[in-house]
Amino acid sequence: MDRDARLKRLRFRAWHRGTREADFMIGGFFDAHGATLGEAEMDWFEALLEEQDVDIMAWAIGTAPPPARYQGETMRRLQQLNFINYPE
Repeated sequence: MDRDARLKRLRFRAWHRGTREADFMIGGFFDAHGATLGEAEMDWFEALLEEQDVDIMAWAIGTAPPPARYQGETMRRLQQLNFINYPE
């Protein structure tokens, strides 16, 4: 799959999680960082999208430690949560 198609697929999956809160957190992260993701980071994000929303959200807000396979710089960017924009 070429990069553009892969990014479109990731964006769709990031914004269609099942809950509004997860959509804002995971989709917002993708909108803020998706264009700059390298191949390894896209692999990481694809794997993360297979996890349960409650787990991803707990890792992002710090109520549970992320598994070793998700620890690193990309998780730290997710944990900053400075990319979430709530519509007024």
